[in-house]
Amino acid sequence: MGSSMFEIVKRDGLARIGVLHTPRARLDTPALLPVVNPKLATVSPSQLYHHFGFKALITNSYIIRNSTGLNERALDEGLHRLLDYPGVIMTDSGTFQSHMYGEVEVSNEEIIGFQRAAGSDIGTVLDIFAEPYWTEEQTAASIETTLGRTEEAAGMKEGMMLAGVVQGSVYPRLRESCARAMASMDVDVHPIGGVVPLMEQYRYRELVDVVLSSKKGLLPARPVHLFGAGHPMLISLAALMGCDMFDSASYAKFARDDRLMFVDGTARLQDMHGLECDCPACGDHDLESLRGLPKKEREVTIARHNLYELKKEMARVRRAISEGSIWELAEIRCRAHPALLDGLRRVADHAELLERHEPLSRDGAMFYTGPETLRRPALHRYRQRSQSRYLPPFQEYVALDEKGKPHGRYQGDEFRSLLSQGALPLVRTAFGPVPPELDEIYPLAQSLFPTISDADADAAAEEGAAAFLAAHGLKPSVKSPSEGDYDVNALRAVAVARYQFGEEAASLLFDGALELVVSRKTGKIRNVLVSGEHVLSMRASDGFYTLRPEGAAKLMEGLRAPVMRVTVMDDAVPFNREGRNVFCAFVTDCDPGLRPMDEAMVVSSADELVAVGRALLTREEMLAFNKGVAVKTRDGVPSKE
Repeated sequence: MGSSMFEIVKRDGLARIGVLHTPRARLDTPALLPVVNPKLATVSPSQLYHHFGFKALITNSYIIRNSTGLNERALDEGLHRLLDYPGVIMTDSGTFQSHMYGEVEVSNEEIIGFQRAAGSDIGTVLDIFAEPYWTEEQTAASIETTLGRTEEAAGMKEGMMLAGVVQGSVYPRLRESCARAMASMDVDVHPIGGVVPLMEQYRYRELVDVVLSSKKGLLPARPVHLFGAGHPMLISLAALMGCDMFDSASYAKFARDDRLMFVDGTARLQDMHGLECDCPACGDHDLESLRGLPKKEREVTIARHNLYELKKEMARVRRAISEGSIWELAEIRCRAHPALLDGLRRVADHAELLERHEPLSRDGAMFYTGPETLRRPALHRYRQRSQSRYLPPFQEYVALDEKGKPHGRYQGDEFRSLLSQGALPLVRTAFGPVPPELDEIYPLAQSLFPTISDADADAAAEEGAAAFLAAHGLKPSVKSPSEGDYDVNALRAVAVARYQFGEEAASLLFDGALELVVSRKTGKIRNVLVSGEHVLSMRASDGFYTLRPEGAAKLMEGLRAPVMRVTVMDDAVPFNREGRNVFCAFVTDCDPGLRPMDEAMVVSSADELVAVGRALLTREEMLAFNKGVAVKTRDGVPSKE
């Protein structure tokens, strides 16, 4: 539903790099839209596009409509000629003016009609700004008005894309229900509104609840715009939560007050003791020369500095998402202010939503930046699965200190000796206890922690150990280690399959005579053969399996649909059998248990195996998007006919 064409190009959990195809131009996201005051442009729209590279901006249609000269020019020439801006123009409706100054003298129908007539690429509904101090009842009533206006606007938008704003004040339940109602309407972009007061008052903990509650109700195939989130220190946290678009009026507002924006906060020019900035705006200045500029020139210079800071941070955020390190970046940035750290810590309270979008593994290592790292969804998943999917070979254990990663490389002899005595070696880590069979999987082996531990990591290790031991009923061993030998790889082969695919799938895959092909150089498992069939290959990069067609065939015989399946339209079957990728537009169903980067079996409507590959999206995303790749196919499976 909706004319919006949005696709995910790269993702890191909820954070995503995407493309919004507007009727005018392609907009790469995450994208920052500078706010342009149509009466007072500190930096011209033309410069924003051509010099700074901002391919979209936001301006206020209410101000333009109520200014006689601007009104006539906008309707006669169009917004793009009026502003001399060739990129995507999004227009606000006057809602923020109602928040600032009271009721606005325009109807929803009038402002939507004006935005459309003036050639706005993305128009905005005249929603009700739900203030943070409103009661739940007052907020609920205002949402009904906002939803009614959005429905009205959807019927008027014609060729203009429409932004349906999620409101709900500070009430998560109302935010989610408003978002779900918006998701059913013919809109294209979803701004999260009514949040500027929260940001101005540094109420980031509540902001996190507002954003993630909204995300739970919205369609993933529409970009999410966080209204007013235009400070560089906040952008990484907002992107981490799945926001795709931001806007900033602060670059100009702060400049008028001699305030410079940085990734670690805002500095008043009069209070600064040095100008440690090499951006093009500051390059020719020291502190004294900047202070000595005439007021207007100084304002423009600081505004340009603020834009460079925003541009640089947006590029850094995109790079982090692309490299799979958005968590590290957000954790570092949120140490700029205690209130931001509160917000980051609040993110972890939404563990279920985060885990559902958390990839099975990442290309790079996980870096420990502080106690917040211990609450990442990857660690949450390990604790869950190690307690529910792991099957200890013995009921007695011996706790060992960590000496290096992977543990088997540094403690292999000790592992084999204990196993030969019927005792399970468990290495103490901040993840919780790590048995020898799982020590090579992501993120256990692909993580870097300081060698000098801290109280939070020690507490996490103790808490994880208590939960793990209780889940499996393990008791300390009274045996003394002695010389012996034990094939850890034989245990590893099954344990990793149980952890990755689940108990039932592992039983089906290993039903037969087991043969392991092991690297002569590293001693690691390369291939798993069962009854002579090559069913699995183990990746050295993350310690997980890739599923072979022979293994998929075994799973198809015993696993009921939709487990591990992505179902495609029959029209797409011949292409996927040739090994071509599965596109979202052709997906009709998907196992809700699949996570990004999980192994997936592509099947026809008749549940016939078509191909094997890796899922790139969640079920909700596959079914919501009509562009982009859903499964990266590795092996096509020929028809049996």
